[in-house]
Amino acid sequence: MTVYLRQVAAIVRKDLLLEVRTGERLAAMGALTVLVAVLFHFAIDQGLVRMQLLAAGLIWMTILFGGMLGMGRTFEMEREQGAIQGLLTSPVPLDGIYLAKVVSNFILVTLIEVVALGAYWLFFGFNYGNAPLLLAGVLGVATLGFVAVTTLFSAISAQTNMGQTLLPILIFPLLVPVVIFGVTATGRIFASRPVQEVEGSLYLLAAFTVVALTAGTILFRYVVEE
Repeated sequence: MTVYLRQVAAIVRKDLLLEVRTGERLAAMGALTVLVAVLFHFAIDQGLVRMQLLAAGLIWMTILFGGMLGMGRTFEMEREQGAIQGLLTSPVPLDGIYLAKVVSNFILVTLIEVVALGAYWLFFGFNYGNAPLLLAGVLGVATLGFVAVTTLFSAISAQTNMGQTLLPILIFPLLVPVVIFGVTATGRIFASRPVQEVEGSLYLLAAFTVVALTAGTILFRYVVEE
């Protein structure tokens, strides 16, 4: 187990160092996130619309589209540089490669969430409720489920000529639980509703995440071996 975790950590470190050096995915995701917030700031008349009621939907829409932009490149750089075969034939188990990619993607999307929350607070002054730990838990669980699905399907789309174009077509129907329960739970936290009203959505998000991670760990082998 220790060797396994070290192998996973090594891939995560490699991905994050590569991202720090190039900034390719993070810059694109961050720019799109801020751009969407700016567009909504100028497109919506805040005198006619109570923006706080739209906060959860706007933030999740921004996170999903910004995250999708970066997730499509999960395996593209290694494929372009011809390193994908070396990674797949390394001593690291294939499920370890998948989990490492999930972890690195989770970190990137979490950073984008911080940018999104900051941008919407700056432009709209959103109130994020009085339960920051619960909000972090909901965002964390939902994000993990999101990247578990997108990482698997990124491996599929990377093997086709359509590449990143194919990913949204494959992925959006599967993200319906994340959208529904994520927005519901987040909206209730923003409205400072009791924890009991959030628990149901959080449990369903957790169940979706467990299923997505389990399925991804099992199916990744068959995806890359094809």
